[in-house]
Amino acid sequence: MEFRHLGRSGLVVSEIAYGNWLTHGSQVEEDAATACVRAALDEGITTFDTADVYAEGRAEAVLGRALSGERREGLEIFTKVYFPTGPGRNDRGLSRKHIMESIDASLRRLRTDYVDLYQAHRYDPETPLEETLEAFADVVRAGKALYIGVSEWTAEQIRAGHELARELHVPLVSSQPQYSALWRVIEDEVVPTSEELGIGQIVWSPIAQGVLTGKYLPGAPAPVGSRATDEKGGAHFVTRFLRDEVLERVQQLKPLAEQAGLSLAQLAVSWVLQNRNVSAAIIGASRPEQIAENAAAAGVKLDADLLQRMEEILAPVAERNPAKTAENAPKTRK
Repeated sequence: MEFRHLGRSGLVVSEIAYGNWLTHGSQVEEDAATACVRAALDEGITTFDTADVYAEGRAEAVLGRALSGERREGLEIFTKVYFPTGPGRNDRGLSRKHIMESIDASLRRLRTDYVDLYQAHRYDPETPLEETLEAFADVVRAGKALYIGVSEWTAEQIRAGHELARELHVPLVSSQPQYSALWRVIEDEVVPTSEELGIGQIVWSPIAQGVLTGKYLPGAPAPVGSRATDEKGGAHFVTRFLRDEVLERVQQLKPLAEQAGLSLAQLAVSWVLQNRNVSAAIIGASRPEQIAENAAAAGVKLDADLLQRMEEILAPVAERNPAKTAENAPKTRK
């Protein structure tokens, strides 16, 4: 495993982070989930990402039990707050009330006294940014989180949040966006702003919901048991990539992966890690062997010719419009 600093902070994270969105507590039984966490630890992964909303809190609880007994100082545990965790009007968003109640609930489920990184899972248009950042600052000062971050915020929102965080003397060090060779919307605005401010990216879906593994074939039905057949949530996210023109071009990457001595999944993960602003790529898994395969992308250096050829193949189908970040941001609370 290779390691990088999270932005310009002093926190060091594993290049490959393990995330349990759509798996623990929903798709994967607890024994299998625990086996995946053990496999991640065996591969040298020390960074684990989750959120209070994943599987209605069960994902945090499963991760907490799976990491029980590990040396806490040797781990970086991340979680997030924003989406609904209950039926009440205040069981969502980034109000002071929801943040303060959510951090305590997350810590109970994770079986830890603190998280290394506490992230705003989305921007909350219905709460003053000052209220949100002051609440995060109090969480940090109480020792319940060491750093703070954001997820799927626009460049403008990141800049405003970072400015307030500096005034409050709390470290806003990370951004967690979707990023892959097929979804490049952060490159024109979010990445340059983050580089300027010393913020690192912890990217999710580096293999584009599994599409960049090559398992989805043009003109063929989705494989049984794949993300595209998961009606619990995965199918909705992967649909945007399941066009024949995309799938055909992904198949054209196979010779490049073979040339580099990589699987298509390893090529996809190593591709995002070539971006110097990316601190870690989050991988998920339903089987332990998937962890070993994807973790092998750590430390891989792709040569310029291969990167150029990937660019030529995927350019016609890759999404780059920076406005997509704003389009996906909530206009009202979910």
